[in-house]
Amino acid sequence: MKYYNNKLEEWKSSGNLRSLPDVVHRGKWIEKEGQTMLNLSSNDYLGLSSRQDLRNEFIGQLQESGLPFSSSSSRLLTGNFPIYTELEELMAERFEREAALLFNSGYHANTGILPALTDKQSFILADKLIHASIIDGIRLSGAPYQRYRHCDYEHLEQLLVKYAHEYEQIIIVTESIFSMDGDVADLRRLVSLKKSYPNIWLYVDEAHAIGVRGKNGLGIAEEQDCIRDIDLLVGTFGKALGSMGAYLICSRTVREYLINTMRPLIFSTALPPAQIAWTKFLFEKLPYFTDERHRLSVISRLLSEALKGKGGEISASHIIPFIIGENKDCILTSLSLQRKGFYCLPVRPPTVPKGTARIRFSLTADITEEEIRFMIYDLYQNT
Repeated sequence: MKYYNNKLEEWKSSGNLRSLPDVVHRGKWIEKEGQTMLNLSSNDYLGLSSRQDLRNEFIGQLQESGLPFSSSSSRLLTGNFPIYTELEELMAERFEREAALLFNSGYHANTGILPALTDKQSFILADKLIHASIIDGIRLSGAPYQRYRHCDYEHLEQLLVKYAHEYEQIIIVTESIFSMDGDVADLRRLVSLKKSYPNIWLYVDEAHAIGVRGKNGLGIAEEQDCIRDIDLLVGTFGKALGSMGAYLICSRTVREYLINTMRPLIFSTALPPAQIAWTKFLFEKLPYFTDERHRLSVISRLLSEALKGKGGEISASHIIPFIIGENKDCILTSLSLQRKGFYCLPVRPPTVPKGTARIRFSLTADITEEEIRFMIYDLYQNT
């Protein structure tokens, strides 16, 4: 116990101690300790989770369906309700691919897919800034791996030349929109590199892009017109889609193989059928949220322009970093903005590299241009 107390004190003194916030959500607003603040730290990118009109429409359908609020089992036992298959078939059709497979969360997906599909004859080449859940999946796989410099495709190509003939299979792993910087991968370039060799697969995590990018909201892969060329296309429902869970778009063969080998899928109770029905309800409407995607794009550009030279220039999305540097300065800036009515949180090492503590602005479509301008004014008054 002494060890744990010492570590807690160490994190507290360095400004790295985390705690669970006690907050109340009211649409785009957060209530904390009696103060109401504009939520600038939400992953509800399209603002769907709090839409009362959508809730009312869905609840009527749910009451008619009689779907239960618990699956009570894994899908391989008695938990495979028809609604799961309906959503998977809908997603495969929308993505124009052979198959889709659902998971309980993005973490389940990213820690389960690679361990199931790789062995010692596989080699993983992953972007330096991939999400922690993918890193955990790589480590659990036991396969040899190397990280290429962030979005440095010349470095990746050098590694491919070096390793492509040494392994039976190489998997390139990237996010499409990166969670801390908000920059965007060049998926077309990655597809081109993949096609240069017969034994390379491409794994893309669209967690922060699904819903908000592409003509129909299918992500950066749709925007860059390369859905068909991505072997393992992963995404989540818990962000822009306002629900819970995750998915993989893949071949029928990969789907069936994972059903037989992927431990987080095999040994987890499936998400509630009612939850899957809510996800399907929203996914069916995804192509029609064009106004929400446009508004999100407008306010994102507005904030990025205002933060040029301070981190905004890095972003090409609705995730915009304001890089401050030292932990304590970052915390003080965050608290100052909260006092002025803007709920934004500090992100510190080890989540980001040392010396790059930042406020990670995560924008949603229900935030107005006027609200962003007010926040920019207060931000510059503070700095």
